[in-house]
Amino acid sequence: MDRRQFSGITAAVGAGVMAAPSILRGQGANNKELKIGLIGCGGRGTGAATQALSADKNVKLWAMADVFEGQLTGSLGRLSGFGAKVDVPKERQFVGLDAFQKLIESGVDVVLLGTPPGFRPQHLRAAIEAGKHVFAEKPMAVDMAGVRSVLESAELAKKKNVSIQHGYCWRFAPQVRDMYTRIHDGEFGRVTSVYGTYLASPPKVIMPPSARKAEWSDVEWQLHNWINFDHFSGGPLLEQAVHTVDKVAWAMNDAAPIAAVATGGLTRDQDGGNIYDHYSVAYEYADGVFCHVGQRQFRGAHNETIDRVFCEKANVTGPGRPSAFDPSGKRIWMSKVKGQNMYQVCHNEFFAAIREGKIINTGEYMANSTALGLLGREAAHSGKRLTWEQLWKSEQDLAPDDLKMGDSFTPAPIPQPGKYKFV
Repeated sequence: MDRRQFSGITAAVGAGVMAAPSILRGQGANNKELKIGLIGCGGRGTGAATQALSADKNVKLWAMADVFEGQLTGSLGRLSGFGAKVDVPKERQFVGLDAFQKLIESGVDVVLLGTPPGFRPQHLRAAIEAGKHVFAEKPMAVDMAGVRSVLESAELAKKKNVSIQHGYCWRFAPQVRDMYTRIHDGEFGRVTSVYGTYLASPPKVIMPPSARKAEWSDVEWQLHNWINFDHFSGGPLLEQAVHTVDKVAWAMNDAAPIAAVATGGLTRDQDGGNIYDHYSVAYEYADGVFCHVGQRQFRGAHNETIDRVFCEKANVTGPGRPSAFDPSGKRIWMSKVKGQNMYQVCHNEFFAAIREGKIINTGEYMANSTALGLLGREAAHSGKRLTWEQLWKSEQDLAPDDLKMGDSFTPAPIPQPGKYKFV
C-alpha cells in the first residue's frame, strides 16, 4: 500500500511506552550490535546520527542514503570522528529517490529518518513493514493523506513489535518536562490560554529562481530548494514552528482542539516557491480556552521562541529557565532540574528502550501534533474557521510518492485566502 491508501484508522490521541517483547529479545538484545541506517544526510539527519552513535556503546552506522551524493559524503565526513562506529563503505552508500528502500534492505536494525517531511510517511511505512525500529524527525507529514499513513504505520509497528520514536525535541528537555508536568498536575491552576512564538530567520538559504541550473528538471530543482515548496517542506509553520504547535498540544494535555482561525502571508519577493513566511494562528479548545501561535521567518527582525502558558494562579514561561509568576509579576517557581541536551536525551531513551525490550510507539501522538499544525496552516491558507472534524475529513495529498528525478512537476500556486479551497 502507498500512503494514499489507508484503512480508516481513527485519529485517536495517545502516546506511551508499551511493555512488549522486543524483536531483539532472545537474540541477546543487551549485547547485540545494532546497525543504524541514516536516510536524509542533511544537518538534522547528521545530528540524529551523532546522537544515535553517542547513545549506545554497541552501535554502528551501517548505511546512509540521500538523493544527492555530495550531501551523503559531506555527512559521512562530519561523522568520521566516531571512528570504528562508522562503517559505511561505498556499497552501503545509496543515492537517489529510491535510496531509502536499498538502505532498509541493507541489514540495518534501526532507521533514522531525516529527509524533508514530504517523504516521511512513505519512508516510515517502508521501514516499519521491514520490521525496523525507527526514529522519525518532525513533522510527520505535509498533508492529511500523510498523517493517515503515519497512523496506519503506527498500528503496524505494534503488530511487528518495533519502536517509533519522534523528533519533537522539546518533549525531551528535562526542564521543559518539569514545567509541563507541574502544569498538568494543576500546581498553577487550570490553563486559561497559551501564547507560543517561533520568531526566527529562515533555517536554510532559500534559493532564488536564478540559482536553478538549466539541466535541472522541476523535481531536481525543487529538491535542491525543498524548504521553499509545500509538497516537500509543508511550509514554515509545519516544518519549523511545529515545535511550538506541539508545545501548545502539550500544554493542553494533547486534547483535540475544536477549530482554528488564522492569518498568514508572504513578505519576501516572489521567489519561485509556494509557501508563506509568517502565520498567526488561534486554536480554539473546550471551556473557552484559546491558544495562539505566532510564527515568522524574517531576517533582521526580533527573534524569540517562548511558550507563555497562562493559568489561573500564575503565568508560566519557558523554555530557557522555566518559571512561574503570580499576577503581581513575582516569580513563585523556577525549575531546578538540570538541563541536558534534549536531542541526546531523545536518543538515549530510544536506544535504552530497545536494549530493555520495551517498545516505544509515539505514532499516534506524532500524527496528532502534525495534524494540529496542518489545522493552523490550512485555516490561514483558506481564510476560513476550520474545525478539527473538517480537517480529518480532508483528502488533501500534496506529496506524490512516485516522483522521478527527471520529472516535470508544477507545484500549487501560493494560497490566496478566500480563493484557496481546502479539500
